[in-house]
Amino acid sequence: MILEVDNIELNFGSKRILSGIYLRAQDGNVTGLLGRNGSGKTSLLKIIFGCLDPKYKSVRIDGKVVQKNLFLTSKVAYLPQHQLLPKTMKVRTAFSLFEVDWNQFLKEFESFKVYQNPAISDLSSGEVKILETYLILHQNKEIILLDEPFSFISPLYIQKIKSIIEARKKNRVILITDHFYKDILEVSDDIYFLSNGYSKMIQGVEDLENEGYLMPNSR
Repeated sequence: MILEVDNIELNFGSKRILSGIYLRAQDGNVTGLLGRNGSGKTSLLKIIFGCLDPKYKSVRIDGKVVQKNLFLTSKVAYLPQHQLLPKTMKVRTAFSLFEVDWNQFLKEFESFKVYQNPAISDLSSGEVKILETYLILHQNKEIILLDEPFSFISPLYIQKIKSIIEARKKNRVILITDHFYKDILEVSDDIYFLSNGYSKMIQGVEDLENEGYLMPNSR
């Protein structure tokens, strides 16, 4: 599968956020999005998912225009920045609703064995993010959108999540953005940088320095 988005124009009032964005992502690859705060990374994911309507957009799958919002299809799962799971929901209930194996999860995250009965509100923000990211990555969807999956998570768990992303990208389009640019660079096969409403492909730290995203010699 090849996912393409093109001709996206988004304004908030008189402020232009996105203008002529183009992005191409394919199954088997992780496509990373980087950019400064306010560059439109989250807005772009919402537009692709279909919960934000821009002035113009073109979303294509394998060259065919998708006429309806992707969330109305069975093709996409989306991890938003904000908390996805209700605070009052039981942890085990979340796994049941998402049809994900709790015991398999515990094999990778043994420290969660104490959370078989508590509610989501009993977990830290980082633990909730781990649960949500794991649940989204294990949906049987062709397109996975991840908005800041590494936020509030310890380095050890970030490595585990990156390993899961690598394993799950087969036969899936995975699009990911986060402020932890080093992790995005490490996990991504292709990377787009958003600036001044436009997108361009980059290769690594040197390009980020040239874009003014990083200070020179930050490697």
